[in-house]
Amino acid sequence: MDDEVPTGPGEKNRKFRALARRAPGAPGVYIMRDAQGDIIYVGKAKVLKNRLASYFSGKKDTKTRHLVSKVAQIEWTLAGSEYDALILENNLIKEHKPRYNISLKDGRTYPSIRITKEEYPRVFRTRRIIADGSEYFGPFPSAEMIDTYLELIKELFPLRRCAVMKKRQTPCMYYHIGRCPGPCAGKISKEAYLERVGQIRTLLSGETAALVLNLKTKMEEAAGTFRFEEAAKLRDAIRAVEGFVGNSKVQDFDPAARDYLAMREGKLVGRDSFIFPLYDEEDEAVQTFCAYYYDKTHHPPPTVYLKKISGLRSLTHYFRRRLGAKVQLLSPKEERHEAVMNLAVQNAKEELIKKRREAGDSVALIDLKESLGLRALPVKIEGFDIAHLAGKHTIASLISFKNGVPDKKNYRYFKIRSLKGAVDDFGALREAVARRYTKLVNEESELPDLVLIDGGAGQVSAAKEILDALGMDCDLAGLAKKNEEIYLPDRDDPIALPKDSPALRVLVAVRDETHRFATGLSRKMREKDLRLSILTSVDGIGEARAKKLIVGFGSLEDLALAEIGEIAKTAGVTESVARIVKEKAIATSRSLAPGGSRAT
Repeated sequence: MDDEVPTGPGEKNRKFRALARRAPGAPGVYIMRDAQGDIIYVGKAKVLKNRLASYFSGKKDTKTRHLVSKVAQIEWTLAGSEYDALILENNLIKEHKPRYNISLKDGRTYPSIRITKEEYPRVFRTRRIIADGSEYFGPFPSAEMIDTYLELIKELFPLRRCAVMKKRQTPCMYYHIGRCPGPCAGKISKEAYLERVGQIRTLLSGETAALVLNLKTKMEEAAGTFRFEEAAKLRDAIRAVEGFVGNSKVQDFDPAARDYLAMREGKLVGRDSFIFPLYDEEDEAVQTFCAYYYDKTHHPPPTVYLKKISGLRSLTHYFRRRLGAKVQLLSPKEERHEAVMNLAVQNAKEELIKKRREAGDSVALIDLKESLGLRALPVKIEGFDIAHLAGKHTIASLISFKNGVPDKKNYRYFKIRSLKGAVDDFGALREAVARRYTKLVNEESELPDLVLIDGGAGQVSAAKEILDALGMDCDLAGLAKKNEEIYLPDRDDPIALPKDSPALRVLVAVRDETHRFATGLSRKMREKDLRLSILTSVDGIGEARAKKLIVGFGSLEDLALAEIGEIAKTAGVTESVARIVKEKAIATSRSLAPGGSRAT
């Protein structure tokens, strides 16, 4: 069956709705063509009438509206069963490769944690699996997650840091700040070192009960012999490990045993990731993907884990009748399989973020324009936020997004000059907006389509004063953290978008980036003050000499590694003063290291 429709949007939708009413209430496959007659989408349905009607009734997301706007002709073919529809849909997609259907694209390899096979093993992240006897744990879906594990390992069970270990008389700075046991200088026996490696292996394997028991035994022994500092460290280690119970998301490297399929906003992923737009219900999209992905050359494993398995009977028939494979479709119940499924979901999120960085996020920008009634598509968005500590080190951050993704070369920050230590976020915002856009207007440079302020009605009003004074007619909005409400100029009530709205996703990303950029710089300025004050606390070191040391060595960490004579020469002090400076630098480096007790 096929039918052509007029090209006018209103008339076209009326004709499509009428067409859907005439469609049969039976399984089948529908084909959508564009004005040139090319097939742009193929879908299957348990009930054709219902599926086709769903495209032209109710509110649709931007992606589906875009697809519908390109459709000029619809055809359908009846199938004897849902299974037959699945086979027909799969054959048509592979034959015609419609632009809005599946486009399988291999994703990246995710990082794992490697324990090397060396006399004194190392632990680090890697994306390469080398068959040299090393042990691998992972893969992990994000740099943040893998860094969390590695930081815990460095804090509780530090190993050597150098790639090539050479015998030394004295250990390096990492030993002095507690981040290396110093095997190069004989500060730890090989047996004790390998015991640490075993503890790391136990932690990464998720077998934390035995590890905690072992640590508790050592803590009690230390307390019983009055080694209270050691006992306290073991107590903190136990608490840290217990905090990780149930959070391990490692998986084995046996690709033949099982697959894990998970969906996130139109993506299905296993240990590889594949991208395609989602226009169907999730269970039907899963069936379509499996029929496309698994074939005679890429045979399915004995078990496939899915988030949900209801409505997938035709998929079981497909595996058995089409591929001669007996496949179990299971929903993960055990903690281990649930952890890997959660990893698959995280992988999908990460790959989606990567895709948006590469190609932009036009769907979200269209949704943002429509949701807020903006005058133009917000291709260029600039965001502002203010950070300070009780009025000190007040910073305004400016970040830029282009096509819905960060444009980091256009990030800026402003040290606020006008407040003289007063706490006034509105005043700081006025100064930053004025300095930014006075310059752009005078230079006739490109202006943003949308300015986003981190805040509510008051912050938006403060920014609007400046934009109006400069004669700028770009759109302006504020995003308040509480309830993620959006404030627009000259509108009394805030707008609350659905939590899964693509428009809100972009606004939150811009707001969070402005906050990260502002607080990061403010923190660096506060820590610079801290480092200077640490040095000036030494008798014989004033502010001028402290600045010489910071400029000369770059950081307290490098100062801690320097020779006493070199410190004395740089600061122009005696070696006894330089020795105290070095000791202060070592102690402060230890406290400021990740996992140390950070000074405030």
